[in-house]
Amino acid sequence: MTGVHIIALVSALVTITVIVELIRRRYIHERFAVIWLLVALVIAFFAIFPTIFNSLAHSLGVKDPPSLLSVLGVLFLLLVCVRLSWEVGRLQERTEVLAEEVALLRKEFEDAAEGAPTRD
Repeated sequence: MTGVHIIALVSALVTITVIVELIRRRYIHERFAVIWLLVALVIAFFAIFPTIFNSLAHSLGVKDPPSLLSVLGVLFLLLVCVRLSWEVGRLQERTEVLAEEVALLRKEFEDAAEGAPTRD
């Protein structure tokens, strides 16, 4: 095992520890944590068995395995960005609907407090 593999393994173990702690403190939702835990486990697996990753890279026609790792990392981060953008858009729509509902309820409350008839 080379120095790079040891660093990758230690990084994966630290990532797993941090993610578990974030879950425990409820700073990260479980559905997102699962993705990061899987990534950390895959990194740990390939750090322990680097020949499997090298064989995979060569079977895909990649001459330099770190290049495959870089491409996979960029693709993964792109997917994470798309997923989070989708989630933000969905939450923004929900927030707008909730804000409208709160405004309507506030208006009804103010009308009721003033003695005005409420709309039915």
